[in-house]
Amino acid sequence: MAKLLSWSRYTIVFGVIASVVLSIAVIIASVVRTALGVWEAATKITDPKTAKQLAVVGIEIADLLLIATVLYIIAVGLYELFIGDVDLPDWITVSSLNDLKNKLLNIVVAVLAVTFLIEVVNWDGTTNLLPLGAAIAAVVLAVTAFGLLNRDAKSTGTPRANADDESD
Repeated sequence: MAKLLSWSRYTIVFGVIASVVLSIAVIIASVVRTALGVWEAATKITDPKTAKQLAVVGIEIADLLLIATVLYIIAVGLYELFIGDVDLPDWITVSSLNDLKNKLLNIVVAVLAVTFLIEVVNWDGTTNLLPLGAAIAAVVLAVTAFGLLNRDAKSTGTPRANADDESD
């Protein structure tokens, strides 16, 4: 049974492959979107709104690239956790599930900020952006609190739920 469980960890390769393929697809989509956006801007260079539209395209491309980065970090992280080491810069090296979660949460916050920025740039002055901004702020606060609680639990070596139980 132990050998079966040991070998079954290699099934995670399917998830790694799927994540890499999706990451590449999103990068290709961002390259195509960039080319189309630049082409469209070049054909409407005299329109005063062209610069703003090009800026929006740039922000959307940044968002796509952040999502592609998330998918790539998931692939690398899962591979490193279950299969073996990957020769990459230290900042992307994953040594635990918490390490992977923290890297992903940082990028999620960046994607949320970019998403809100896109809405602000496209704002027509009539829609209410406050609910979206408040929702994003709530998620960012929750992610930050989660990260701080995880950091505290990691530094004490005690899972957070157990630390609370001991203080009663």
